[in-house]
Amino acid sequence: MGIEIERKFLVNQLPPDLSAGLIICQGYMVNQEDRVVRIRTKGNKGFLTIKGKTIHTRRQEFEYEIPLTDAQQMLDILCEPPLVEKTRFKIEFKGFEWVIDRFAGKNLGLVVAEIELDHESQLFEIPPWAGEEVSHDPRYYNSNLIAHPYSTW
Repeated sequence: MGIEIERKFLVNQLPPDLSAGLIICQGYMVNQEDRVVRIRTKGNKGFLTIKGKTIHTRRQEFEYEIPLTDAQQMLDILCEPPLVEKTRFKIEFKGFEWVIDRFAGKNLGLVVAEIELDHESQLFEIPPWAGEEVSHDPRYYNSNLIAHPYSTW
């Protein structure tokens, strides 16, 4: 069983030493409080992801690579609009890999940083470019940004 332990923070200012960004487009075939089934294109790859309910900062997660053309068709036909569009950057800070997502479309203006941990009590240093923690705020879940886009807050 896959387990994801993730902490999420708003980004005050993009760090100057970001990697090249990767365009991500994702949609949801199932979007319920206790489970989601997501389709995602990330660059030239497609993915099917199944996630369980978030409890604190932990949830079950299963992700499988699928053919890009299948993912694109599922996004077009089977996912509820609107789709979530973002550019993902990766950056190392104090021994951890962080991802920074800069959203586009109806979520333009939202920039968040995420760190995945091995266990919930794992210690890490928050980068100077990271601001308020929003790990426990469901408004920032990608699955909720479909029904309530950042631009409408």
